[in-house]
Amino acid sequence: MASEKKQKQVRVWVDGCFDMVHFGHANAIRQARQMGDYLIVGVHSDEEISKHKGPPVYNEQERYKMVRAIKWVDEVVEDAPYVTTLETLEKYNCDFCVHGDDITVTADGTDTYHLVKAAGKYKECKRTAGVSTTDLVGRMLLVTKSHHERDEEKAVDKNQAGDIGSGSTASSPWTGVSQFLPTSNKIIQFSSGKEPKPGDKIVYVAGAFDLFHLGHLDFLEKAKAQGDFVIVGLHTDPAVNRYKGSNYPIMNLHERTLSVLACRYVSEVVIGAPYAVTADLMDHFKVDVVCHGQTPIMPDVDGADPYAEPKKRNKFKLLDSGCELTTQMIIERIISHRLTYESRNKKKQDKELKILAMLERENSG
Repeated sequence: MASEKKQKQVRVWVDGCFDMVHFGHANAIRQARQMGDYLIVGVHSDEEISKHKGPPVYNEQERYKMVRAIKWVDEVVEDAPYVTTLETLEKYNCDFCVHGDDITVTADGTDTYHLVKAAGKYKECKRTAGVSTTDLVGRMLLVTKSHHERDEEKAVDKNQAGDIGSGSTASSPWTGVSQFLPTSNKIIQFSSGKEPKPGDKIVYVAGAFDLFHLGHLDFLEKAKAQGDFVIVGLHTDPAVNRYKGSNYPIMNLHERTLSVLACRYVSEVVIGAPYAVTADLMDHFKVDVVCHGQTPIMPDVDGADPYAEPKKRNKFKLLDSGCELTTQMIIERIISHRLTYESRNKKKQDKELKILAMLERENSG
């Protein structure tokens, strides 16, 4: 026929807890979005998660907002059922459901995707090796630095590196701790690849953006309102460790890069930006305004103000995101619930090992 029929829009459904939303979640969402034209993400409620796997670190309102900010998400459905049903897919006119190549089960051990699998409406995407909520909680509780990119400054202490891998969270076949291996391809996949247009107002912000959370998100939304093109400068792991101490950053530079790139308010990331915002940096990126949030500004190594240059040019602005949440507060939430989370992780690991054993028996039969 000469008259071209408009192709039907392929609508994709993804669901999950999306607790402590990280670049592993974002990567699954990115892959799912590539399988169709419109992506709907169902997010489970606190009540559902508590029933099936224990209390989430983030409450449902925080999780809904974090998922909405991932740039590949077209729509969020709140309080999505824990077991994905055909009724849900039909209600939102979705062609199929996508999930990672790990197994998710209910409190009684049922595969949460068994209904859509049986109906042939299930597709898989690849898990991002080396990152999971379980892994991040493990890093916080074990207080080690083996995940840092050390800039050749010092080799990783093998005994210390073993600490994370030997925790009770480590031996899950899917979410056990393994090294996240960054590649240029992964950065390209997450990057928008867009240049600023002529006349765009360019906003520059810098920081650690560790364990990318709601406080960061609200700040970046405010920064985006200051201009058209937001560039985020990410400090190196040694720089963050200098001003934050302890085992910060929890996420290394490459992990933080992907977390920030997944945010819809961010146009570009400077990977390993200088701690001081220099004249060179401002000229190179043609920066119109440099913004900072409400966190205290730590002096540079030489005691200088890292924002001296933008202040001199009258291009510095303090923003109030209106969100009190900090990385430290998230860690405090976890430490205060430490025993609950450790038993949650242990239960998850036991459940997965049981399923693996069952699958092996079926395959050998």
